[in-house]
Amino acid sequence: MKRKREAFTLIEMTIVLFIIGLLILIIVPNISHQKNRANTVHTGAMTTVVQTQLDTYLDATEKKTASLSELQKAGYLTDKQVKIAAKEGIKINGDEVKAGS
Repeated sequence: MKRKREAFTLIEMTIVLFIIGLLILIIVPNISHQKNRANTVHTGAMTTVVQTQLDTYLDATEKKTASLSELQKAGYLTDKQVKIAAKEGIKINGDEVKAGS
């Protein structure tokens, strides 16, 4: 009586590796896209925070413009927020906040 071996054939292993390769090709670009989108959303949120705090500061002091360091010294922004804003290229131009490139 012949015993049947319990093992995968070369064809089965090749098909499994092919399927795994296809899944990786689909998933990796999507993850990269989501990371870029998250960075964009984070920059937009930080710009909104700085704009809101700038507006509040300008209303309270009746000044026409301010800098990130002025907002930090006055307690409107934290050290961490100022570092993030500087890293992301967020600039104050008059009474408007713009995200740099």
